[in-house]
Amino acid sequence: MRAVVCRAWGEVDDLRIEEVAAPNPGPGEVLIAVRATAVNYADALMTAGRYQTRPALPFSPGLETAGVVSACGEGVTRLKPADRVMAILAYGGLAEMAVASQSETFPIPAGMSFEEAGAFPVAYISSHVAIRWQGRLEAGETLLVLGAAGGVGLTAVEIGKAMGARVIAAASTPEKLAVARDRGADDLVNYTTEKLTERVMALTDGKGADVCFDPVGGDLFDAALSALGWGGRILVVGFVGGVQQIPANRLLVKHRAALGSSLRYFRWHAPDKLRRSVDELLQWYEAGKLRPCISHRLPLEKSVEAIRLLTERRAYGKVVVVPGLQAD
Repeated sequence: MRAVVCRAWGEVDDLRIEEVAAPNPGPGEVLIAVRATAVNYADALMTAGRYQTRPALPFSPGLETAGVVSACGEGVTRLKPADRVMAILAYGGLAEMAVASQSETFPIPAGMSFEEAGAFPVAYISSHVAIRWQGRLEAGETLLVLGAAGGVGLTAVEIGKAMGARVIAAASTPEKLAVARDRGADDLVNYTTEKLTERVMALTDGKGADVCFDPVGGDLFDAALSALGWGGRILVVGFVGGVQQIPANRLLVKHRAALGSSLRYFRWHAPDKLRRSVDELLQWYEAGKLRPCISHRLPLEKSVEAIRLLTERRAYGKVVVVPGLQAD
C-alpha cells in the first residue's frame, strides 16, 4: 500500500510517499481501507517529535480517518468487514490502510460522506468533550470561541449553538468570521482590528462570557481571560499561538476556572463519556445541526501541502486527504 512515511524527526517537508506493507489488526482492532483522512496541527507536531506521544520510527501521521472495514482482529464484535466507519487513531491515517481500536471506531451515519466522516472525529469530539464535560456550558449562557474558523473552532461554534448558547465567534479576518457566521455564530469579533476584551464586554453589556473555547493560546489568552465574567470558565485546548502562563490571582478574584482538555487523554480515562459525546454529536448531525466544513481536498501525494495549509493558517474548517483522488 501507499503511505506517507516519517523516518526521522523534522519538518513535514521531509515526509515521503512510500510503498509499505499493510498493517495487520491485532486483538480488538479493525483494518480500515481509507477513503478520507483529515490532517491536524498535531500531525506537524508529531512529525517534529514535539507531540505528547512519540511513535516508534518509521510511522505515518494521521490522527483520524474514515473508510470501509477490511478485516477484524480477534475479539471484535461491534464491527464487521464492509462496514462504513470513522475512527480516532494513535497515528497512521495518511495511508491507504489504517488500523484502529474497535472502541474508537464508529459507524458513519447514512447521510454522511466519507470526506465528512474523515473530518469528523478529532475536531467534533475534541470540542464536545471540552464544552460539555469541562466547560459545563448551559443553555442561555454565552460561549466565546477563539480561532472560530479553524478545524476545532468551527465545530465549537456549531456545538455551542446546538447546546442552546449564545456564541461569540472571534477570528483574525473578515473572511474567517463570515465562515463562523455561516455556521451559526450570533456575534463576531475580529481580534486583529478590535480589542477582544472590550468588544466582548460591549456585546454582553459588561457581564462577560460564561465560557471561552481557546485553541489558540499565546497573547490572546490574556485578553480572553479578561473577557470572562464572574464564574467564567476558559477551556485550554491548544497552543498554536504559543503556550500561555495562567495568572492564579485573576482566577481567584473573579471565581474563574482555567480547564485543560485533551481528547488523546480523555478517551483513555473516560470512555463512557466519550461514547456519550459521540452519540450526541451524531444525533445533532442527523438533525442537521452540524455541517462539517471542508475547505480543501487533496490527494495522498499532496499530504505535505495539506498539513502546510493548516500550519500556515491558510485554511478554514478541515483539510482532507483523499487517497483515491487523482493528483494534478
